[in-house]
Amino acid sequence: MTPISKPDFRVYQIAVDGLKVRSEEIVFQSSNAWDASGASAFGFKVAWVNRFGQSKERLPGRPDVEIRNLIELPKLLK
Repeated sequence: MTPISKPDFRVYQIAVDGLKVRSEEIVFQSSNAWDASGASAFGFKVAWVNRFGQSKERLPGRPDVEIRNLIELPKLLK
């Protein structure tokens, strides 16, 4: 078996299969722009935790929201 890693869509599919939900029902958080982009392109709802104010990258998929730290996350989930 060939190893896979993100942002390969098969990695995100593991969460869909394991949780037995649709990709749109998963809210994904990452501090890595490439990971947030990959998860968004796959179909997850995405919060990019941009702790260091990084510039946006030219990648497919866009996070639904950009936050500076995880303290901001709970108010988004209400």
